[in-house]
Amino acid sequence: MTMEDSTLKSPEEMTFGEALAELEGIVGSLEGGQLELETSLERYERGVALLRSLQTKLSEAQQKVTTLIGELEVDDTE
Repeated sequence: MTMEDSTLKSPEEMTFGEALAELEGIVGSLEGGQLELETSLERYERGVALLRSLQTKLSEAQQKVTTLIGELEVDDTE
């Protein structure tokens, strides 16, 4: 899988699980130390993009949970 592969989804189009699984695969391949420098750099860049997307998704989920908890607390006081 290379960065030029037109079938790669952008990290924003992926589900959390898809992005996490791909990131785990990238980390494993980088830890293996068997990749050419150019391939390692491509995978690292893809991993950074996936990580940013995952952090955004987690932040959005946290905001939703906070909002829901706030709504529950309002309902409890009524």
